[in-house]
Amino acid sequence: MADAAVSELGFIPETAREIDNVRERCRRTVRKRAVLAAGVSAVPIPGVDVVSDLSLFAKLVDEVNQAFGLTPEQIDRLKPKHKLIAYQAAMGVGGMLVGKLVSRELLMAVFKRVGVKSAAKSAAKFVPFAGQVVAAGIGYAVFRHLGYQHVEACASVAKQLRAAGPGD
Repeated sequence: MADAAVSELGFIPETAREIDNVRERCRRTVRKRAVLAAGVSAVPIPGVDVVSDLSLFAKLVDEVNQAFGLTPEQIDRLKPKHKLIAYQAAMGVGGMLVGKLVSRELLMAVFKRVGVKSAAKSAAKFVPFAGQVVAAGIGYAVFRHLGYQHVEACASVAKQLRAAGPGD
């Protein structure tokens, strides 16, 4: 997802326009992955969707963090002032996946935040065909919602870092 729209110094997009361009590219990626998640959600085998969702979402988070210059490695290369701003900004916007190594446990915590929808998705699978369609719809909506939240958190952190200006 990375392109020339990152600064020579680091990895954070340089201008508000570049941040918005990265944001929109990432949102398109979220929608594509949500469609894949929905397809797997329609499979009438309980548990397959959870494993798939975790895998797809982990990859998505890594790609979005990379696109915004907010992987743990990229943040480690920032000056101390900017590292602090990045982590404070991430916490301020609820971006618990911004700048983090994505583990299965961390993703499970995120997915548990939307547990009711996930439970409904699993229960819907036991109703022939219509239940699979409902499960796919719920799977798409949950995945897209969580993906969009992460993209917005990253965009917000990137904007706050750019607003802080050059390091000391």
